[in-house]
Amino acid sequence: MIVKEKPKAFYDTFERKGAGQKVTHYCPGCGHGTAHKLIAELLVELDIQDRTIFLSPVGCSVFAYYYMDTGNIQCAHGRAPAVGTGIRRTHKDAILISYQGDGDLAAIGTAEIIHAANRGENMTVFFINNAIYGMTGGQMAPTTLEGQKTLTTPLGRSSGRDGNPIGMAELMNAIKAPVYIERVSLSTAGKVLKARKVFKKALENQIEKKGFSFVEVLSPCPINWKMDPVEARSWMQAQLEPIYPVKNFRDESLLPPPHDDTLPQMEEKEMKQLLSAGGAIPEGKNPAPDLEQRVKIAGFGGQGVLSAGVLLANYAIARGYQATWLPSYGPEMRGGKANASVIFSSRAIGSPVVAVPNVLIALNTPSLISFEPDVERGGLIMVNSTLISDKVKREDVDVLYIPASEMAKESGVMATANVIMLTIYLKYKGLADTEILKKILPLSVKRKDAVAVNLKMMEKALTYFEEELT
Repeated sequence: MIVKEKPKAFYDTFERKGAGQKVTHYCPGCGHGTAHKLIAELLVELDIQDRTIFLSPVGCSVFAYYYMDTGNIQCAHGRAPAVGTGIRRTHKDAILISYQGDGDLAAIGTAEIIHAANRGENMTVFFINNAIYGMTGGQMAPTTLEGQKTLTTPLGRSSGRDGNPIGMAELMNAIKAPVYIERVSLSTAGKVLKARKVFKKALENQIEKKGFSFVEVLSPCPINWKMDPVEARSWMQAQLEPIYPVKNFRDESLLPPPHDDTLPQMEEKEMKQLLSAGGAIPEGKNPAPDLEQRVKIAGFGGQGVLSAGVLLANYAIARGYQATWLPSYGPEMRGGKANASVIFSSRAIGSPVVAVPNVLIALNTPSLISFEPDVERGGLIMVNSTLISDKVKREDVDVLYIPASEMAKESGVMATANVIMLTIYLKYKGLADTEILKKILPLSVKRKDAVAVNLKMMEKALTYFEEELT
């Protein structure tokens, strides 16, 4: 007796469009439903449902997380193998299924799949090849056959104009690390049963930690091929399978596991030495309790905005605070907008994002206009008055107008205006320890030939503060 029931690795209902729904969103005759069922059955049969993480792509199968009763992550376009790599680093025993279509894997995610395969990541990739972009209406995909008509190749794909169809299984076979590579087809009932065996083999390889398994699945797309489901399966046998032969390309599963996923561990002291670029940042003790400074330093590229943030964060660490530094800059870099968010606190910092700064150091006019409204009531706004003629409109904040760029002219290095502003800020807040600042500055300035001039400008800022602001 044949019993037909939904695999238990599926949710009881598929509630993408509302409660109680029983059917998937796939078109009639689509191969995704068949592939999903095979995988779902095997998750139960292999008793791995509870430790499986299903990585959904962008494409027709983007909603797989509505169907698979497993861990689920909907990945950015083409990035499922990269997401799986990250998970593998922290969850050694998870079963990772990267389920991708031809647009997702063979076009947008080409880099991710190749490098995951080359690393031999212990994961199983199911690549659904239906020779077309399905979700977005049937455009040409990397796997579209020569002469095949699509939305974007209405006269048929031309190898001279569009390149040749890409055989992803063949491409994977050129890489040394994968342990298992096979192409299957869903064109007939017999081939579906064969595909089930291959799916199982690919999952068993992962369970046994043998490495990277890649299964290419030739799958029908009747709607976009403009055929009925029966015609689509006939077309697969007549046209698709001769170009993409169904066969095993590699099976090294019986060899000893070549994959060493042991990660080298670096001691905390070594890590800090590495991150400090050769100069260890001394760590202070006993910082002021209950202090949190959320500082936004903003200007244009070339003003030393980002390096000022590094200097401030390093100084905070040297004083014994927790500190974060988060840079932001436009694609044009030098001359474009740039800002750095720095938090230093006597408590653990949950996020490096500074949405509501209590200190704004504005080095140019656009920065003042952009960030003045965000400053916390009672906060501090420091204005580089050499370059900013506007006045702060807020009356609920402290304001310091500092001719930083004019002062920096003396040094011949206009970018030292950042050190001038930082020094005065720390003095104004009663946070300055000049001896520590002098020690930290050489460790934070990239150009070592600029250390002396920055130290000179720091002294000039201290003098300015004593003469003008006290």
